[in-house]
Amino acid sequence: MKITVFGSTGSVGRHIVKQALAQGHKVTAFARAPEKLNIEHENLSLIAGDVYDNFAVEMAIKGQDAILITLGSSKLTGNLRSKGTENIVEAMKVHGVKRLICQTTLGAGDSVDNLNFLWRYILFGVLLRFVMNDHIIQENIVKESGLDWTIVRPAAFTDEQGSKDYKYNFGPKYKDLTLKIPRVEVAEFMLKNLTDKAFLHQTPGLSY
Repeated sequence: MKITVFGSTGSVGRHIVKQALAQGHKVTAFARAPEKLNIEHENLSLIAGDVYDNFAVEMAIKGQDAILITLGSSKLTGNLRSKGTENIVEAMKVHGVKRLICQTTLGAGDSVDNLNFLWRYILFGVLLRFVMNDHIIQENIVKESGLDWTIVRPAAFTDEQGSKDYKYNFGPKYKDLTLKIPRVEVAEFMLKNLTDKAFLHQTPGLSY
């Protein structure tokens, strides 16, 4: 399958690229500086660009089978996730690419009830409130896109290898969670959804 990964040099995006190549996919890695991946592979193409640039985004999407979004920013304000996703969605419509897998965060939408007091009221309620708002707008753009979308909502990232025994697709009232998930397993779950349509038009959460 031919896929483009937006946010390919991020902490989850790197894992997506590596795993996708290992699975035999042809990968286009889009980022401001994709050479930072430090990966050479016959099935890997690098596109340097900005998700605010409509032309660059279109060039990365043309001819692809599916798109994976794992956009992030070190800034606590701004609209990189939502505006970037809006541009990606519009380019997908232009080029007839239907499958979209987008990573947001646990706590968005009805999954807010999965959070504990610290995450709900202190981190996302105060310190990361603009980040959460950006994710909420991002999710709405995806849901209203008319595409074949899946939104993946991971808990807080860790660098652990994981045991493949994580919880997913739990209800919004489910509380027995550590609110942590290894990045490598977020990537694994997103790639699984390339061919598995069980979560089409759904927003599965991921956490241990």
